[in-house]
Amino acid sequence: MLVAERYEKIVEWVDAQGSMRVTELSERCGVTEETIRRDLDKLEQAGRLRRSHGGAVSVKYKEEGQAEIPYPERAITHAEEKRRIAEEAIKMVQPGDRIALDASTTAWYMAAGLPNIQLTVLTNSIKVAAELSSKEQIRVIATGGQLASKSLSFVGPLAERSLDAYHVDKVFLSCKGVHLTKGISESNELQALVKQKMISIADEVILLADSSKFDIQAFTRVAELSSVTQVITDLGLNEELVSALNEQSIPCKRV
Repeated sequence: MLVAERYEKIVEWVDAQGSMRVTELSERCGVTEETIRRDLDKLEQAGRLRRSHGGAVSVKYKEEGQAEIPYPERAITHAEEKRRIAEEAIKMVQPGDRIALDASTTAWYMAAGLPNIQLTVLTNSIKVAAELSSKEQIRVIATGGQLASKSLSFVGPLAERSLDAYHVDKVFLSCKGVHLTKGISESNELQALVKQKMISIADEVILLADSSKFDIQAFTRVAELSSVTQVITDLGLNEELVSALNEQSIPCKRV
């Protein structure tokens, strides 16, 4: 792959995914991580992306701040890893539980796989609510609020206020970035505020994050890592990060 072609591919992948790690770009391009770092520096100087700790973020997050990747694109990104993470998360759900699911694609995979048992599910996701509509034993409560068309979810003050009326046993949520010192972050401020509220009403917080989300600091802070009860990720997360999470008393399950 020629250098110019590699530059175009890097920008294309980062724009499609929102952010990517150096390690993943190195594997895709078949070059060293040091070469990728130099590429990212040059692309940042050209204004085509923004460097982040351990990788790069699409420039649209810098320019638009609250930009979101459309749902169909997110649904096919790391789809297999998200399905495995969702399957593992489902094992944590017991009959009678009250749970909250955010508007992430991993939560949607989780909703699709939930058995038809007595549950109460609180969500701001249209996709999650629709997926659960055929499961008669599951009581579904949707937040309402401002429609975010790209994520097919409800956000804004009404969505946040409606969450104040409830308490759940567990919240299952994803995010755009997981950073050991900067915590959990999102690309969109309105989504971040809803996730913050979900965390505040839950006894347990289960973070569903594939390995591409780690070492990333996205646009808007959601919460400190200390608010997380458990992390479920994929086998791509390296041992160093797993150990670092364990040192913070955050169990990490790789599937």
